Amino acid sequence: METLIRLIPMHDALLALYFLSLSILFLFGLQSAVMVYYYTRTRGAKRSTPVMPTEVPMVTVQLPLFNEVYVVERLIESVCAMEYPKERMEIQVLDDSTDETVEVTRQIVARYASQGFDIKHIHRTNRAGYKAGALKEGLAIAKGDYIAIFDADFVPKAEFLQKTIPHFFSGEKVGMVQTRWEHLNEDYSFLTRAQALALDGHFAIEQEVRNKAGFFINFNGTAGVWRKEAIYDAGNWHYDTITEDTDLSYRAQLRGWKFIYLNDVTSPAELPAEINAFKAQQFRWTKGTIEVAKKILPTVWRSELPLRVKIQSTFHLAANIVFPFIILVALLNVPLVIIKNVMPQYGWYFDLMVIFTLASVSTFTFYTVAQYTIHREDWHERIFLFPLFMAGSMGLAINNTRAVLEAIFNKKSEFVRTPKFKVEKNGDKWQSNKYKAKKIDRTVFVELAFAAYFFVGICISLYCMEFAAIPFQAMFFFGFAVVGGLSVRHAKIRS
Repeated sequence: METLIRLIPMHDALLALYFLSLSILFLFGLQSAVMVYYYTRTRGAKRSTPVMPTEVPMVTVQLPLFNEVYVVERLIESVCAMEYPKERMEIQVLDDSTDETVEVTRQIVARYASQGFDIKHIHRTNRAGYKAGALKEGLAIAKGDYIAIFDADFVPKAEFLQKTIPHFFSGEKVGMVQTRWEHLNEDYSFLTRAQALALDGHFAIEQEVRNKAGFFINFNGTAGVWRKEAIYDAGNWHYDTITEDTDLSYRAQLRGWKFIYLNDVTSPAELPAEINAFKAQQFRWTKGTIEVAKKILPTVWRSELPLRVKIQSTFHLAANIVFPFIILVALLNVPLVIIKNVMPQYGWYFDLMVIFTLASVSTFTFYTVAQYTIHREDWHERIFLFPLFMAGSMGLAINNTRAVLEAIFNKKSEFVRTPKFKVEKNGDKWQSNKYKAKKIDRTVFVELAFAAYFFVGICISLYCMEFAAIPFQAMFFFGFAVVGGLSVRHAKIRS
């Protein structure tokens, strides 16, 4: 063991770095407790249910597409089935596709146009600005004063417009109405169940609480409706971040526009059933949010907004900064086991570390409340997935840390859309899908190396009889092993 300690001669620096990293994770982790606190304060607040005006407003429904041959028909069919007067609804199919999706979509659009729908197929070949560019070009010719947006993996319900549009008439400054995502294929696999758990927390608690408590929320990119005037007033869609939805949301709210989140109005969507598709989605969301934080937070702090709004906006936009610190905590955990074993004079330090477990309790409470809010009958069964969810979050840390660093250092990357597989029930297959990842990303090898590192760490902890460290190391091991292993397996699967 003395030999091992020589490998970590800078033990004071390691202890300080570990404390700093845990402090940052603790600070952001306690935000879960803050959200639960505000939830208890605001859950009794009821929002009035406005009625549709006598003169039904004109609505434009925008459907941005890029190579969505498997799901485009499902999407257009569900939009055309919405209960809204045909003459008051324009449908823009914003198609940036480069494959057979173009022709398939053209035929579907022609079929519904012949049935009297005001539906247009707008095909671009340059993809300027990616999704934001397509939305902006469609907006320039949109007939509606209200703009509903759906990504290709959504299946909007028939009553969507009937339940969202009236809220714009509850106040002149209502700029956006967002609905809660539902999950078509939540029970498909452990991967989809873990995703559903995470998203339920975001929508049922975070979006709900932030909206009712007067904090800023974000348009989630889909399943929401904008007032066209608010988009223009905020400066229209920008292309300088890859989360154009969050960017526009903050610019609009800084201009005084009010947002409404409807937790009781749901929009079903398909969750990624393949791990590499999920990682691509998480990379984009993580990088884009940090880009928006760099762009927007200086303006937020210079504004005359209340201090509590500024603080919550910072936690909201900067939350993904935790991923590099998760990596640091993970890497330092093993040498700290050795330090604790051979340097008893630091016993006070490790006793102090116990307080940081409160952040885990806070996070667990947050997701428990979310599951209870949405799934009253079986929430206790669903929350058993929490350890799997936490391990998966650890396993994504390499992928998401790379995203954070690219955002910090202004490395531009192509907008990579999440592949859609049309996986709705247990028997559906995605293995032959042409859009699935066919090559292994280099970060996978780092993930597998981390898994090996923590296997060694578990062995060292057993040798040192530091049993308290083993659950955390096992979680890191399992997370990196599963995420890395599934990434290889799913990429190598052939139809």
